[in-house]
Parts: sequence; structure tokens; C-alpha cells
Amino acid sequence: MQDKKIAEVLTTSKTIALVGASDNPARPSYRVMQYLLAQGYRVIPVSPKLAGQMLLGQPVWGSLAEVPEKIDMVDVFRNSEAAWGVAQEAIAAGAKVLWLQLGVINEAAAVLAAEAGLVVIMDRCPKIEIPRLGLEIQ
Repeated sequence: MQDKKIAEVLTTSKTIALVGASDNPARPSYRVMQYLLAQGYRVIPVSPKLAGQMLLGQPVWGSLAEVPEKIDMVDVFRNSEAAWGVAQEAIAAGAKVLWLQLGVINEAAAVLAAEAGLVVIMDRCPKIEIPRLGLEIQ
């Protein structure tokens, strides 16, 4: 994936649904959510286990289908096998981008999402890409 495309995704995406959100501060999903919020993104945590609770000041939804607003990007903190189902949900939710985190690699899910018109970024982390591409706000 070219840096230009990643930078475009990160500068045009405003609302990010974070699938696999955790309330454990030691988990990468928690730290990335915290970082994205600090960078000015609207982050919607998605976790069936935490649905109905608040996480970092944001209401948690049980699934992408329940999120009551437009989603630009779906950031996936689930295992590679689960990415297929999340890709299907992202398509149904009308997301523009499917972002699979570091270590989340599912070629079939990537093809499915790409064929539905989503931009797919796989095996990368926005918390790494934002400063690397010089997009960080202080």
C-alpha cells in the first residue's frame, strides 16, 4: 500500500469504528483508541462484551450494524479469521475503508471489501502510520 493512499485515508476519515475495543489499558486497541481520540478522530468502540458501557468517554456498541452514524473507517482489532465477518459488516454499514491492524491478515476479506468498493489497508496501525507520515497533531 502506497504512503499516499494511507495518508489520504487518514486525512479524509473522520469517524472510525474500532472493532474489538477493549477496556484494558494494556491492550493495543485501548491505546490506539486513546491516540486516535487525541488526534481529533471520532472513535466509536465496538465490542459485544462492553456494549452499553462507556469507553474513554464514548458509548460502546455491540456491532457495526448498531452504530447509529455514518462510519468512514472500520479499524479491526480482531483475529485474522474474524476479519471476514467484520468485512461483511463494514460493507453493510457503508464504510469507506477497512483497516486491518498489525498481524490481522485475511486476503479473502480484503478482496471482498475491495470488490465492494472499500479501500483496504492490511497489517498496519494508524498509531504508527500517522506520525510516520507526518500527520500527527501535537
